Amino acid sequence: MTQITRRLLAATSLAALGLPRQAGAQSSAFPTRPITMVIPFAAGGPTDVVGRLLAEAMSRDLGQPVVVENTTGAGGTLGAQRVATARPDGYTILLHHIGMGVIPTMYRRLAYDPVNGFEPLGLVTEVPMTVVTRKDIPANNLTELLSYMKSQGDRFNLADAGIGSSSALCGALLSNAIGVKPTVIPFRGTGPAMQEILGGRVDLLCDQTTQTTEHIRSGAVKVFATPSRTRIGTLPEIPTTAEAGLPGFEVTVWHGLYAPKGTPAPICARLTQSLQAALREPRVIERFSAIGTTPVSQDDATAEAHRRFWTADIAKWKPVIEATGSYAD
Repeated sequence: MTQITRRLLAATSLAALGLPRQAGAQSSAFPTRPITMVIPFAAGGPTDVVGRLLAEAMSRDLGQPVVVENTTGAGGTLGAQRVATARPDGYTILLHHIGMGVIPTMYRRLAYDPVNGFEPLGLVTEVPMTVVTRKDIPANNLTELLSYMKSQGDRFNLADAGIGSSSALCGALLSNAIGVKPTVIPFRGTGPAMQEILGGRVDLLCDQTTQTTEHIRSGAVKVFATPSRTRIGTLPEIPTTAEAGLPGFEVTVWHGLYAPKGTPAPICARLTQSLQAALREPRVIERFSAIGTTPVSQDDATAEAHRRFWTADIAKWKPVIEATGSYAD
């Protein structure tokens, strides 16, 4: 019996027994149990809202529950580390935001590789930001708000979700743009920060429409502008910062889905396929629209587009952070 014949017989025997010959065969049945989606920010916050809508839709497509786990702290790095160091089998994935473009520069000593520790699976959505305040702030437009901030100095306080969060980045850029240094009050997520704004105990929060739209529509907060290139389709009455008198101040929050580095390509492809299916769902599109955002295109919900976008964003934020000389560690 030749060596080739022996190999053919062995392969035939494995097939007859229904045993997998390689990782690709193992991944063809993926998933066979629940998947954990780690969100590195607090429950109820804007990224959590996006993640839970996505997890629900992906569960329907995958035929297995996608269970959200909020692993908070250290500007989103604890949750990211949880996934980067997880077994690369597709059963632990990460939903993160713009912080993935900032962390590689802002954190110089991490217990994981913030770039090479992940397999990007696809972009999810790009969410506009809004500048909101407690409803009794004595200002009626952005120009008046900025004048009030300057007059108050460090007596004016600004809430955010901690170092590396989108609200912190937006707030810092706003402060730099107008040359003031308000007192920054960090919270463990913008959910708690918003509660302080609603209670009138904090002055200002710069946050995503996923968190602010409901409160803007109810009149529970004052809104002054969106730091976007164009107005928000679901809140067309809100001017852009350029229209309101502060050109050049733009921040939009993107979200992406990741698996640990080394996750087999067929499993990554299945997760990307599920992401794309979720973003096509009419109910997802409708619910995203209700919170002021839309899913990315199918072309952007791919690993290749995600990698390109992420790489460009790291390059964009690197000189900004280095110019401030302020690092998280």
